[in-house]
Amino acid sequence: MASLIDLANPTRFMRFSAVLLPWFAAAAAVLLAVGLYLAWFVAPADYQQGETIRIMFIHVPAAWLAMMFYSMMAVSALGTLVWRHPLADVAQKAAAPIGACFALVCLITGALWGKPMWGTYWVWDARLTSVLVLLLIYLGIIALWRVLDEPLRAARAVAILTLVGFVNVPIIKFSVDWWNTLHQPSSVLRMGGPTIHPSMLWPLLILAIGFTLFALALHMLGMRAEIMRRRVRTLTILEAERLDRLAAQGAAA
Repeated sequence: MASLIDLANPTRFMRFSAVLLPWFAAAAAVLLAVGLYLAWFVAPADYQQGETIRIMFIHVPAAWLAMMFYSMMAVSALGTLVWRHPLADVAQKAAAPIGACFALVCLITGALWGKPMWGTYWVWDARLTSVLVLLLIYLGIIALWRVLDEPLRAARAVAILTLVGFVNVPIIKFSVDWWNTLHQPSSVLRMGGPTIHPSMLWPLLILAIGFTLFALALHMLGMRAEIMRRRVRTLTILEAERLDRLAAQGAAA
């Protein structure tokens, strides 16, 4: 197994990820298929919420992954600013769109779930509002990457913004404990163990792992694409400089 130092080399990462990627994708496909089958055809309807409880099987993993990917970006930001890891900003840039998509899915499924439960698609609840802020931070980070053309300058600016925005992640996690909210408290990751019945808990965990592997596969694909994009950019710059030198030599002759 390659060490993290070995993987700091983009070429080694490309080789290593090429081996892992098919396994992650295959495992994700199997787990998602099994999890969706259990969630839709085996797990019972809730005695209060009825069939709408099945939204949970998409909503909860999306919420977890939205926070997980932002946490990964915060670690990558430290890698950029503190450890100067050569792939840290690549990992952060590839993670941002994936995390933003999961945050959006979380908000949409939450709204669809909230309408029959609360009578409205949206309330300015602490949990809902903090997840919306997370999505806006994701979009701001993506926009900042696009505005700044120079990769090193962009990486430093994005890393600082990411670390500042990370304060929102514990707010999302503990908002239901700190304030009185409509959103239900944690029922899986909590002291004393899960409060969900095993018939619903197992499909949820299987789907969570499946979505995580799927997201990590997308992340590796994104990192590979970014590495190739930067290589093309470097080759383009070198070719332009070579042509400029040839033009200068021709003019001097």
